[in-house]
Amino acid sequence: MDRHEVVIAGGGVIGSAAAYFLMASRDFDGTVAVIERDPSYETASTPRSCGGVRQQFSNPENVEIGLFGHHFVTHVGDYLAIDDAVSDLTWREHGYLFCATQDSMATLVENHAVQTRLGADIHLLNPGQMKARFPWLRVDDLAGGSFGQSGEGWLDPNTLLQAFRAKARALGATYIHGEVTKIHKTVGNIEAVGLADGTTIACGTLVNAAGAQAGRLAGLAGVPLPVAPRKRIIYVIDCREVLEPVVPLLIDVSGAFVRSEGTGHICGISPPPDQDPDAWDDLEIDYHWFEDIIWPALAHRIPAFETIKLTSAWAGWYDYNTVDQNGIVGPHPQIKNFILANGFSGHGLQQSPAVGRAVMELVTTGGYRTIDLTRFGYERIAEGRLLLEKNVV
Repeated sequence: MDRHEVVIAGGGVIGSAAAYFLMASRDFDGTVAVIERDPSYETASTPRSCGGVRQQFSNPENVEIGLFGHHFVTHVGDYLAIDDAVSDLTWREHGYLFCATQDSMATLVENHAVQTRLGADIHLLNPGQMKARFPWLRVDDLAGGSFGQSGEGWLDPNTLLQAFRAKARALGATYIHGEVTKIHKTVGNIEAVGLADGTTIACGTLVNAAGAQAGRLAGLAGVPLPVAPRKRIIYVIDCREVLEPVVPLLIDVSGAFVRSEGTGHICGISPPPDQDPDAWDDLEIDYHWFEDIIWPALAHRIPAFETIKLTSAWAGWYDYNTVDQNGIVGPHPQIKNFILANGFSGHGLQQSPAVGRAVMELVTTGGYRTIDLTRFGYERIAEGRLLLEKNVV
């Protein structure tokens, strides 16, 4: 039976980030195996994401995570270069723009105080300032907004995933094509995992980085984890009018979002809870959301979008924390060698550098040494202590 000091279930961006940080740490001298059921990543969440990085969150931990995410992607060569070759993440620092009505402006002001206290370059704008900066924007029904002056933008998500994966492998991590179907444990300890092909791999620590499938994997260990796959659809549109400056990732008061992408734009919306079931295998495109909700909302906010052309669409999965939409990170309170890194609810890519580093710190030192993610622990789920995030997109 093979044995590895750390086995990571899931080779997406969270699992690969954890593998990289472990292998790069001077405090870790063990072996790492990453189990990935689809090494092509054809239907994985990471390549189907929008690749955004931001600091406009309501919880201070998420702001700090976003600040490190920006540092990491803008200094990626310091971390993930291989033989002096650096992956081009196609980073575009165009910011996020949250729009607010009179009722929601107070929340942006409250969040802004947290964000700026931690060093994020977020600016509150009144309607006149919004219009002056973005002439194509309708503001007569807005009370204001918040804009990431710097530090926020988007990148190519698959390139970041593959860069993490390549560097982890170059440092000695082993990637195994397989699916964890069994977890062998005694009271308070995981001893090994069993794969679908009958292989058994012993481990010192098991990391659940299974993304949208994390709830299923945790169930193999008898751990109820409120993480399920929720489908999100991205629609690609062309606009006849060229908008200058480019559209940041704009979040309308309706919940619809849009941003520039190449010569066009991408947009989407999160469905209301009663229309957002678990989507275990469904990646079909539902055009109702675009035609009936997104397009009218965006045409109201950006009048140039009254005449647009829908050119394509794709769907992917959020690893959705159904309790409070925040990540669940840390060791299980009763199974100390079972580390959770799950439930990021659409923020996994931008949070992967900080979460991967946090997993490494837990394995090597038993605690957090940079960003304290104690409040993200599983205990809050078991005890019903919600850690709500107000800025879920």
